[in-house]
Amino acid sequence: MSAPETASPSTAETQPRIDLLGYGLAFAGAALFSTKGVFIKLAFAQGVSVEATLALRMMMALPIYLVILAMLLLRNTKLRGMMTPGKLLGAMSVGALGYYLSSYLDFAGLNFVSAQYERLVLFTYPFFVLLFGVWFFGDRMNWKLVPAMLVSYSGLMVIFAWNLSVEPDGLVLGTLLVLGSALTFAFYQHLAKRQMLVLGTMLFTCVGMSTAAVLAIGQSLVVDGPATYAGFTPNIWGIGLMLGIFGTVLPSFLLNGGIARIGARATSATASFGPVVTIVLAVAVLGEAFTWVHALGTGLVLLGSWLFARTDRQSRSRAE
Repeated sequence: MSAPETASPSTAETQPRIDLLGYGLAFAGAALFSTKGVFIKLAFAQGVSVEATLALRMMMALPIYLVILAMLLLRNTKLRGMMTPGKLLGAMSVGALGYYLSSYLDFAGLNFVSAQYERLVLFTYPFFVLLFGVWFFGDRMNWKLVPAMLVSYSGLMVIFAWNLSVEPDGLVLGTLLVLGSALTFAFYQHLAKRQMLVLGTMLFTCVGMSTAAVLAIGQSLVVDGPATYAGFTPNIWGIGLMLGIFGTVLPSFLLNGGIARIGARATSATASFGPVVTIVLAVAVLGEAFTWVHALGTGLVLLGSWLFARTDRQSRSRAE
């Protein structure tokens, strides 16, 4: 009896519970992704459509992904051998789900709701990651996480009720669209983890994002027409560049790096930093209101997320 008791402290010391690099990547990715809503709102203010804004984002990002993909394949013959039709199709499908469909729903929702509210609604995806893991991927349900989920959703309802009394037009539709984005992104996180185990983080990210970019650009060319882009001002192209680099390329690699190291559930739980970044930028850059109602609702959402992450981490530590 005494041997295991004396061995357990040393085991804990040699096996760190927290992957600091993995969590750092996830936090950085969440912070940069949170700038996306502000750039999108700036593009909308210039009269750019949802489809064209998404396409602008992908136009700026696609060359970078293609260059990185070419470098990976040229330098590593093993990776070239992994690009079988089946694996390639799997990565393309998952990328289309997470970075095309999810992004389009998010962009469309931002047409109707504020950047702050969009980020808080999208912020519910860790709960969907948990539920999808239980329903579809064999994870065990942790009922201790339910109170934390209820706290966060109560915060969303506070802000939803305030918005409904002040600016009701399009609020329900916008909320449903962003909620759809959260659902699809949560499902993507589980599927992406499995793809990265097969292809690696860099190769999967390049293939998945390139697929999403081609779909988004093609959609805009059909809906808006090629002539639309000839009328864009340098300011619009600049917004597209910022959205492509800081709202897409950098966070996609950071977030997927986090998923690869600490898993989908832990990565999703680190997103609590995101809404704070969005709120600061939305108030400073877009001039959005931030009242005591926003403070209360945001506080509840962040508190629920913190409780969710802490409870989940403690449960996984005890399971180990």
